Amino acid sequence: MQRKIERILVTGGAGFIGSAFIRFALPLCQKIVNLDLLTYAGNLRLLEDLANHPSYRFVQGDINDQPLVESLLKEEGLDAIVHFAAETHVDRSIASARPFLEANVLGTVALLEALRKFPSIHFHHVSTDEVYGSLGESGVFCEESLYCPNSPYSASKAASDHFVRAFAHTYGLSTTLSHCSNNFGAGQFSEKFIPKTLSQCLAGEPLSIYGTGKNVRDWLYVDDHLEAIWAILHKGERGESYNIGGGSELSNLAMAHRLMDLLAEQTGVGIETYRSLIRFVSDRPGHDFRYAIDASKIEKTLGWRPRVGLDEGLRETIRFYIDFFKDQSAIGLNSCNVPSDKVSSVGETGKYSTELHEFKPIADQSIACFAKRTNPAL
Repeated sequence: MQRKIERILVTGGAGFIGSAFIRFALPLCQKIVNLDLLTYAGNLRLLEDLANHPSYRFVQGDINDQPLVESLLKEEGLDAIVHFAAETHVDRSIASARPFLEANVLGTVALLEALRKFPSIHFHHVSTDEVYGSLGESGVFCEESLYCPNSPYSASKAASDHFVRAFAHTYGLSTTLSHCSNNFGAGQFSEKFIPKTLSQCLAGEPLSIYGTGKNVRDWLYVDDHLEAIWAILHKGERGESYNIGGGSELSNLAMAHRLMDLLAEQTGVGIETYRSLIRFVSDRPGHDFRYAIDASKIEKTLGWRPRVGLDEGLRETIRFYIDFFKDQSAIGLNSCNVPSDKVSSVGETGKYSTELHEFKPIADQSIACFAKRTNPAL
């Protein structure tokens, strides 16, 4: 089937993936409305150059505000909702689960309730591979894998998935659903593993890694994820779910090493200088060992497959962070002076803490860093 989508409501469009989707989709649409509450991870600077674009509208608001959502759907004559808005950081969910219930579960239900009044509008729900639980040394998740969420975050996303399916079945709504692996790319919020690693290395500050660093993740470059969502939005079968993976499995320690190797190529700092920053700390409670995605369904039915190789995507991401640090005059790129008192004091207690460490923000980054991945039509 071919679904005609020209006017889209994007929830969470000031976040990392949502903003990237808007930049990708805007030249291909008549209208995009960005609904975002602007919580800690929302950053309108990611879309600063689009503020006056005639086909773009930003609305600061809560997805739980059903009357607001209904008014936007009516006023703008929208064809689809692409639902990115979510609390996503596992550590934060361990510290407090309620915000994840309110945003991920109740927020999704509010959107679905609004759609009952506009049944012709298609709803695409962006979910995570974490709803399937944890794998051992072998095996992959497919669309038929049983749900087995192990963190408050993944439990909230699993619940929202079930509500999407239930509303589609009960009320006849048009829906699709996708489960993606770990995304990375320019503009990601600094609490995530790759930007955290790069930020700590560029600042010459110690980097904490949970346990022994052997937990494995599948890494997906954000631009590939956007193309997959676009394919599902237009060609995905109503009521179907699709797994989206990058086919690039690495342990956390191996990813840290890969980042440091590629970073050293661009900065001239010795690899061992970066690696000396690593400190192993007590593991996260309930830490899933391994995620891996079987993306054969979307490849066979929609013709999507990742185009950006892991190292290519990482190099582009690293260039972004180097440019950011240059703009901020945060470091000298030809040296990495690590204060010995900081190195010796990190991770010595051996105790897990739910305190969330704030890393250098990306709120003031230069939008010019996005030029290479922005459609020239903008």
